[in-house]
Amino acid sequence: MRAAVLHEIGQEKLEVLDDVEAVGFGPGKVKLRIRATGLCHSDVSAMSGVLPQPAPFIPGHEGAGEVVDVGDGVTGLSAGDRVLVCWLPACGECPSCKRGQTHLCLAGFMNAGTPNFKRPGGDVFGFAGTGTFTEEVVVGAGCAVPIPDDVPFEIAALIGCGVTTGLGAAINTAQVEAGSSVAVIGCGGVGISTIQGARVQGAAQIIAVDPVASRREAALRFGATEAVAPGELADAKQRITGGEGFDYVFEVVGKSATARTAYETTRRGGTLCVVGAGAMDDTFQVNMFELFFDEKRILPSLYGGGDVLRSYERAIALWRAGRIDLESMITHRVRLDGINDALDQMRTGEALRTCIEL
Repeated sequence: MRAAVLHEIGQEKLEVLDDVEAVGFGPGKVKLRIRATGLCHSDVSAMSGVLPQPAPFIPGHEGAGEVVDVGDGVTGLSAGDRVLVCWLPACGECPSCKRGQTHLCLAGFMNAGTPNFKRPGGDVFGFAGTGTFTEEVVVGAGCAVPIPDDVPFEIAALIGCGVTTGLGAAINTAQVEAGSSVAVIGCGGVGISTIQGARVQGAAQIIAVDPVASRREAALRFGATEAVAPGELADAKQRITGGEGFDYVFEVVGKSATARTAYETTRRGGTLCVVGAGAMDDTFQVNMFELFFDEKRILPSLYGGGDVLRSYERAIALWRAGRIDLESMITHRVRLDGINDALDQMRTGEALRTCIEL
């Protein structure tokens, strides 16, 4: 079986191998044939060591495909079913699930430390307990979510992570109000989805902030009312809000420096929503006086908050109704052999989302 493998954390390139085997199939598990997978910045962050992940590992967590086989005890899934991969499945029994905060369930993370692939040289892990840069993968049944027949695999793959994360940040976590002002810092796939979520919510002004000109241009096509480079944000704040700051600011980069900029760009009493996944040793600081005096809400958003299954359904409904554009988010398509070119395109900002077709 072919798969793209990172041998050591810190390497910039993946090696496409044909001697990988998906393992771990048994009760409660399903084997999937991956048909399409998106390249998400979290994959790159895991490769560089920003996000913790044992190696060697197969990146990829934004995928869709078909069920090949189901293990004992699995209900609601059969061979041939079309599914998307949920990298953060809910167990339904832990305290977070019982409180209705299924996106905080840790059951899926428990799988990240168990290898679900092997090669002649030893075990290989799947990123976030999945690993979709491969032809086949074995995951827990909760990771395989059925999709309607009218949803293409490449669209379902995007919904599996980036789209759900961005839409959910605006709709579930921040709950953007109609007529409000919004700034989105970082306009890759998740940032573009956040912009679309703010537009769906009825925001009057949506300012996209990104250093890459092509991404700023794309943001305008997806609903931003204005797009500026980071150095122009202070002027935009003064010009659009009279210096007060925006009602909602979304940090979609995952760095303390941009989170601090986002905080300073948020009006008093406004909402800063942190969407980017950052490093454990990168500390965001506010002083105790400004925290008290400015009364800004600081809301982290993991996987878009809320119930992910409901979020999937909502994304599909909005896509069907033409309220969000998912097809145009896919700016590049490659086969697995082109994965390293796709990585370079993501690092430079050339690609919004690359679909890897298997």
